[in-house]
Amino acid sequence: MAKALALAKAQTPQAPAQDASAASTTNASTSTPTTPAAQTSLLDRAGASFQKVGVSLQNTLDDALSLIGIRYRMGGTTPETGFDCSGFVVHVFREGMGLILPRTSRELSKVGEIVKKQDLQPGDLVFFNTMRRTFSHVGIYLGNGQFIHAPRTGSEVRIEDMRESYWVKRYEGARRMEVSE
Repeated sequence: MAKALALAKAQTPQAPAQDASAASTTNASTSTPTTPAAQTSLLDRAGASFQKVGVSLQNTLDDALSLIGIRYRMGGTTPETGFDCSGFVVHVFREGMGLILPRTSRELSKVGEIVKKQDLQPGDLVFFNTMRRTFSHVGIYLGNGQFIHAPRTGSEVRIEDMRESYWVKRYEGARRMEVSE
């Protein structure tokens, strides 16, 4: 995936920003394509911010992207059984960086450094209120308003745009995990 990202970056210096009207027409119920070409185009949309992350974090994000299409399962923590939102995040950071993180989105919202929305960087955890409870949902920020997550029952791990009105209304905050490169 890193090679595909490098190739895509060489061909496209920086992806144009997606305008808000285009973002608002995205159908959140459709699955994100899982072909390597589709993943590369999604990475392109995430923009040049990927170039700012360390190798270990980049590999972790690549691993997260490789899980696109894995089904949602409440309480799930592995690709074989499926993931819920926090199970996905915990798995990605454990496998990619060796970090042992708390299991629930609420517990995750209490660790790491608080990050302002305008200061988000790839790898930051982004939190949403999707169940009328604060910090009831979590995903991993990819850059340029994109994040990857395990959304809900009947769905799969996919990339979404935080600028869509659904996510804008439910955004709760972000945290950056302590990572030694």
